[in-house]
Amino acid sequence: MFLAYGLPYFRRLPGGLDGPLVAAHLPRLAQDRSRYVLEEAVPGPTDVAPGNPGVTKQRFDVPVAIEDNDLLFTFRSDQAGNIHDVLGWLGGSGRLAGKPEPSPALAGLLEFTSSRAMFQQRGLPRKVADANGLRYAFMVNPDSPMWMGFADQQVAASAPARRVTFGGAEPATAAAGDYFDNGAIQHLSHVIMDLQQFYDVDDQGRPGDDAEYAERVQYMFRSTPPPATGYSDQYKDGGGPAFLPNTFQGTDDAQRGARGLGTPEGEHRLGHISTLQRSSRDRAGRPLHLRMDGPGFDAMDVPDGSVQPKLQFTVFVPSADFFTTMRRSQASLDLARANNVPASDNGLERFLTATRRQNFLVPPRRHRAFPLIERA
Repeated sequence: MFLAYGLPYFRRLPGGLDGPLVAAHLPRLAQDRSRYVLEEAVPGPTDVAPGNPGVTKQRFDVPVAIEDNDLLFTFRSDQAGNIHDVLGWLGGSGRLAGKPEPSPALAGLLEFTSSRAMFQQRGLPRKVADANGLRYAFMVNPDSPMWMGFADQQVAASAPARRVTFGGAEPATAAAGDYFDNGAIQHLSHVIMDLQQFYDVDDQGRPGDDAEYAERVQYMFRSTPPPATGYSDQYKDGGGPAFLPNTFQGTDDAQRGARGLGTPEGEHRLGHISTLQRSSRDRAGRPLHLRMDGPGFDAMDVPDGSVQPKLQFTVFVPSADFFTTMRRSQASLDLARANNVPASDNGLERFLTATRRQNFLVPPRRHRAFPLIERA
């Protein structure tokens, strides 16, 4: 279980964000001590938002909302029933593990605003797609734990826990022994995935011009060069392997793709992994973030109320500013504009609609329950 706190929680403390209590303990950015490591999330460059007037999505044109929750509970288990049991107990069921157990007295203290389910198992997205008759189900790789058919290479792409804390690799004003020394920022997003567009099938499930594995793997990874070309049948069961190395090719990898250097037929194309790696790793190629996201399947925020594939995205980072920069790198609109990259060749941006975002602070375990309240 993880417990994290949003800016609304810290505003409730005596003096609020600018008061002596918070100011004395909440770490600041080493390069700008006027800013805290915890800042509110902002719309990403390709989110539907008033500040992005030219951004629209083909099927799910939903404006992003910046949420204002005080707390974020994250529960994980190998058994879905355990999750439901704990959620029910917190909600007042009075039972835990099949036995009577008084629920915590949260009435009047906490109000639960939403609950989101993420599942993670090799091949499970394909099973969900088949069971629900999704028109692109035959193209979802049966080996992948993710909707888009490629496996997240967590071993190669995740930072050790220490590197994402306030005392880790990203400079912050937190020293060993400080109140929040081993804390981190947790970003939470809710993302609707337009998989019919990603797999490029029509309403009858017939593949289009961009349905080939050789195309999709470039949107996910890079074109400099593509990490794989796929099988002779480019559509069935994904059309190619799900497990590919998440290779770091330098922070300028995305720029080379945008300029068409080393890409198939000189195409100007941006890959999702290459754009992330503009700022998600240090110069030695070591990751600076720790993801804990996975697929979902529900109707939350879908305009017509239908159940749709989701990305329940959450990540631990050393500062909110780090995530904002990483999200800007992911969009790479600067490279796209400077190098005439078509919107249809800009990674995964057009397939994803973020409808909710918020940043939280995960305190060290010793201060996990209502941080700073004992010093108020």
